[in-house]
Amino acid sequence: MISAISLPYRRKGLKIDGVLLLDKPVGLSSNSALQKARRLLNAQKAGHTGTLDPLASGLLPLCFGEATKFSADLLNADKEYLTTVKFGEKTSTGDAEGEVIFSAEPKFTFKEFCAVLERFRGEIIQIPPMYSALKKDGVPLYKFARKGEEIEREPRKVVISSLDIVDFQPPEVTLLVRCSKGTYIRTLGEDIGEALGCGAHLKTLRRTAIADLHIEEAVDLDLFERMTEEQRIAVLLPPDRLLQSLAPLKLDEEATKKFLNGMKVRTDERSIEEAKVRVYGISAEKTEFLLGVGRLTSDGVLAPDRLISFVDNDR
Repeated sequence: MISAISLPYRRKGLKIDGVLLLDKPVGLSSNSALQKARRLLNAQKAGHTGTLDPLASGLLPLCFGEATKFSADLLNADKEYLTTVKFGEKTSTGDAEGEVIFSAEPKFTFKEFCAVLERFRGEIIQIPPMYSALKKDGVPLYKFARKGEEIEREPRKVVISSLDIVDFQPPEVTLLVRCSKGTYIRTLGEDIGEALGCGAHLKTLRRTAIADLHIEEAVDLDLFERMTEEQRIAVLLPPDRLLQSLAPLKLDEEATKKFLNGMKVRTDERSIEEAKVRVYGISAEKTEFLLGVGRLTSDGVLAPDRLISFVDNDR
């Protein structure tokens, strides 16, 4: 696997290629967290793999340099959240910051709760909340909501892969949710409360995983601030950590040179249908390194898709 590297950049900042798994604190926007980490690293180029609400904490992968080319690969990945839902109160925003607009005593038993929960596993239909970054005519829905306007939203299909009870202490229940792209956990909590007849809102929300990236690998922002420059570079993961869902394909030295020059190469690999793969090459010194992402056809032809750009092209 290619290691995160730091090279001087002549014009502005450092050319840093790597991934920081950040444990974002509550109250900080994803972009603010990104810019803070970027300043601490003095990085030239940075981006994230999808936003995390300011009111949520947890895993926020930040990409630097060449790793930004692969950030979109996580946008469609499954995600995991730990959330505490408070039943008996529905709020205007679906979370603890909103005003209570409905209340009812939660009288459900554990057995009744489990029965209702079963209805929310698998493929379900959700209507996105008004307090969301989803846009209508280029304007985020939350801006309409703040003015008291209600905009019609199209229902969407999402998949809840797993929905487990972590702690059952009514009126609060903590759930661990594994879900597909586009799932709104606030809406899930509200819909469960609606099904129970008592209303609900999210008290806390924490993202614990994206694909095979886990919160246990993440670095706390305060700790990251206290690190030396060398320590910050050392905690960065290599860019191919974002590509573990793709099958690996290794090229020999001759094919490596062709692929880096944007040429298609023939391989001994076969695919039932065209598939994306992460591609590794080998240098004259027999060192293996990431080339980028390619598309492999059923007849074994590999075409470049997104390539790592090397400062030294003599590999």
